[in-house]
Amino acid sequence: MAERRIGIIMHGVTGRMGTNQHLVRSIAAIRAEGGVPLADGDRLMPDPILVGRNRERLEALARAHGIARVSTDLDAALADPRDAVFFDAATTQMRAGLLRKAIAAGKHVYCEKPSADNLADALDVARRAREAGVRNGVVQDKLFLPGLRKLKLVIDSGFLGRICAVKGEFGYWVFEGDLQPAQRPSWNYRKAEGGGIILDMLCHWRYVLDNLFGEVRAVSCLGATHIPERVDEQGRRYRADADDAAYATFELAGGIVAQINSSWVTRVRRDDLAVFQVDGTHGSAVAGLQKCWTQSRVNTPKPVWNPDVPQTIDFFAGWQEVPDTQPYPNGFRAQWELFLRHVAGEVAEFPWDLMAGARGVQLAEAGLQSWRERRWIDLPKLEA
Repeated sequence: MAERRIGIIMHGVTGRMGTNQHLVRSIAAIRAEGGVPLADGDRLMPDPILVGRNRERLEALARAHGIARVSTDLDAALADPRDAVFFDAATTQMRAGLLRKAIAAGKHVYCEKPSADNLADALDVARRAREAGVRNGVVQDKLFLPGLRKLKLVIDSGFLGRICAVKGEFGYWVFEGDLQPAQRPSWNYRKAEGGGIILDMLCHWRYVLDNLFGEVRAVSCLGATHIPERVDEQGRRYRADADDAAYATFELAGGIVAQINSSWVTRVRRDDLAVFQVDGTHGSAVAGLQKCWTQSRVNTPKPVWNPDVPQTIDFFAGWQEVPDTQPYPNGFRAQWELFLRHVAGEVAEFPWDLMAGARGVQLAEAGLQSWRERRWIDLPKLEA
């Protein structure tokens, strides 16, 4: 068994998601466990270099996680032949430009979603990656959540019959910053800085809907800015002009109708921060982040509408939980391992590439157009 080094330029990992999910729970965890196992018995060992603007923060993060290399010079990092992969988790507005530079430098590229803040740029970087022949991928972490993996198992088994509809509820209350500090960065609520829940979450819902239920054909979306003023990280009040809630209906292939509410202005009284209910002719399923429950046709209760008497049916009692039948590693790490094996040549096809990322941007852009024009928007097939 041999150890095979793979150098990774990690840009923008001093932020919340970059630090916690991509560095700590993915790359550092893989390194701590001896690398990614390959079919021939070798292990692929990530050797990251942390790149950003603040050397002090980079060095502190590197020390905390046993990483030897940091840099504030992205151009020098891209020029270094020792590093084969470029990863970006910085702000959305910078992403397309950074990906272009990395592709031009011959690096394989992997990035957070959205892959760009507009469809033209998302398609451009996908085309450049294809023409350069570099491996490429976009984070689509929710496909790896235990609850959605169990839901996919239920769908693939035929338990639901023909799927009729999907209903999703996502979100939680993000504090305004005065009563309690906000859980999300202030740029999320500023249009000029690429904020807004439509651009953020409809990219997620595109790959969830496409991969689990059916290709998205059209969207009708209403956005809202329910909280017009917030307090930033320095305690200063600012105008929050980006959408903090989105109410969207999707037409999917096969006549399936999906409705997903996304909100940072809602208080949770449901099973999880994200919950999907799927209703089919033979059964239904409800999935959260970790768990999934099912109810078959023969186990469905028969309620009768009568608002004058208390409800006698316990509607939660008629559902069965799908058991854990396999380990479910962190979803970000699972996708990182697949991408690294793809770069190493062991995984030939990696479906969550920059074209998949562009489809997410397409849906977000269509959602914004639908809100602006107050109408349904059809989604044509995309070509890079």
